[in-house]
Amino acid sequence: MKIGFIGLGNMAKAIIGGLLEKEIVTPKDLIGSAATQETCDKVSAMFEKNGERVETTLDNGYVAKVSDVLFLAVKPQFFGDVIPQVRENVGERTLVISIAAGKTLEFIENAFEKKIKLVRTMPNTPALVGEGCTGVCFNDQVEENDKELALKLLSSFGAAHVVPERLMDVVGAVSGSSPAYIFMLIEAMSDAAVLGGMPRKQAIEFAAQSVLGSAKLVLETGKHPGELKDMVCSPAGTTIEGVRVLEDNGFRGSVIEALKACIDKSRKL
Repeated sequence: MKIGFIGLGNMAKAIIGGLLEKEIVTPKDLIGSAATQETCDKVSAMFEKNGERVETTLDNGYVAKVSDVLFLAVKPQFFGDVIPQVRENVGERTLVISIAAGKTLEFIENAFEKKIKLVRTMPNTPALVGEGCTGVCFNDQVEENDKELALKLLSSFGAAHVVPERLMDVVGAVSGSSPAYIFMLIEAMSDAAVLGGMPRKQAIEFAAQSVLGSAKLVLETGKHPGELKDMVCSPAGTTIEGVRVLEDNGFRGSVIEALKACIDKSRKL
């Protein structure tokens, strides 16, 4: 099985890294194209394993021609240029996987001007460390064995969940874009710790580990986040005082409005 990538940016590298880390494929099973030779050379060298390297090229059409699974890993604004370069080389058995935000199954199908096996996904940047969360939906050409294969590949760099396409813009907000907001939270928490006298490096470590541990607690206990919050809030204690300040400043409402704005923007892409 040959897995191809049109585009070799951060997300493509995260997927390639996951596939190799989980030993689903070897470097010789992978091929990718990029806009510059410099990127091709860097990616090829980055994933060298046991003397094997990922094959790279500047020719998008060639990647499409030789791939059994083809990841469209370019930004959505480049689809208009890239899809015409590859559509003639995408066969009826090729499984096409898009990671582009806002581009619907219907839009991509129309761009290919023919029936294709198409998977629409929305991964996020924690995939770079094997902790991604990817929303997945399929068109009506994708068979059960294709679905199993797609989920196996997408689970190599984190969690992958099937959702109806109508929720893909929500997936983009709650997992695709939200790491940026979490990074802002970690930065703000570390700023406060620095204000309290803690060295910056240590402040970031404390803040980031607290976010990591809290998320793991939600996932592994299955408890509602509100219940876990209440477990931390002692009567008349420091935590509930902090919660009061956050509520006074519209913390939860601001988060909801930010994600709502993200959803609305995605629907307009």
